[in-house]
Amino acid sequence: MRKLGFLLLAVAAATGGGSTAARADITIGVAGPMTGPEAAFGEQFRRGAIKAVEDINAKGGVLGQKLTLVFGDDACDPKQARSVAEDLSAKGVPVVIGHFCSASTMPASEVYLENGVLEITPASTNPVITERGMPNVFRTCGRDDQQGKVAAEYIKTHFPGKVVAIVDDKSGYGKGLADITRAELHKEGIHEVMDESITAGEKDYSALVTRLKLAKVDLVYFGGYKTEAGLIVRQMRDQGLKTVLMGGDGLVTGEFWAITGPAGQGTLMTFSPDPRKRPDSAPLVNYFRAQHYEPEAYTLYTYGTIQAWAQAAERAKSTDWQEVAAALKSGTFDTVLGKIGFDAKGDVTAPGYVMYVWKNATYDYAP
Repeated sequence: MRKLGFLLLAVAAATGGGSTAARADITIGVAGPMTGPEAAFGEQFRRGAIKAVEDINAKGGVLGQKLTLVFGDDACDPKQARSVAEDLSAKGVPVVIGHFCSASTMPASEVYLENGVLEITPASTNPVITERGMPNVFRTCGRDDQQGKVAAEYIKTHFPGKVVAIVDDKSGYGKGLADITRAELHKEGIHEVMDESITAGEKDYSALVTRLKLAKVDLVYFGGYKTEAGLIVRQMRDQGLKTVLMGGDGLVTGEFWAITGPAGQGTLMTFSPDPRKRPDSAPLVNYFRAQHYEPEAYTLYTYGTIQAWAQAAERAKSTDWQEVAAALKSGTFDTVLGKIGFDAKGDVTAPGYVMYVWKNATYDYAP
């Protein structure tokens, strides 16, 4: 049985050398996979949230009050996510930043709505999340229907006439993304020669790789996370396949390269525009790097999500979820992600997705 842990972290502005943290007045929640296979993404959430709260408190907090953070570990498990949501709701938080896995966000959001808690996810991309008409749900990331369209257009342009396969890990995120990408490929007149599902958590995908080899697949689109993607890439290279793997934002972590090593060279993935590349983000990026931490993927998305909530609360002059929700839809907010706003569904109105390529242990925009 997975351990359900919660860490209460007070973060206040420094008032001088050796000062202690002041008592906080507003506690906000952050929920994600702090343990388990996707813990790297939970760490991105944690780092981004702590720094955002430190910086907001240094400027006076929100509505004249300091912020604290309480973290909930859902391990990307839907049942555990519901328990996390119940616990955070009982703590009286006005907002939860999270969750990460779409399959966790959906059941958790129902609990938050029942308890009058706002939820803003920096990372859950399944379109259903904001198509349910739930007024308390927002996200600062894009959607898989945007992600799948970008992937299909890139395949059409850069892999004309090539043999394509589609593989998913059966998860809410992975299968959903694969299904959308397949539909977009079909619109472009591209039809896969293989359509397979794997079981996440396994280590040996050699049978799948053998089938890819026999089908002479040039590109495999993978809906899933970095561990399975990394193993498939490595095992393809072990069998001598030069097949390119393309995935989504579940691959946006250095842990992918830690699995593949040089075998990951040329792997493609879709992700939102990288906020680290914004000139005004340089001081923040340098701060993290000075801590020997690379603020990749959802680190700055979590930071920017908290910025948007804080500005909306100031605009609403309240932390009440309905008033803040109305404020979030009322205009734009200056964040580390750039100027962002939200539509009537709660989806972010910022730019969607671009293609990245892994090269020499890091990723950058693909040509």
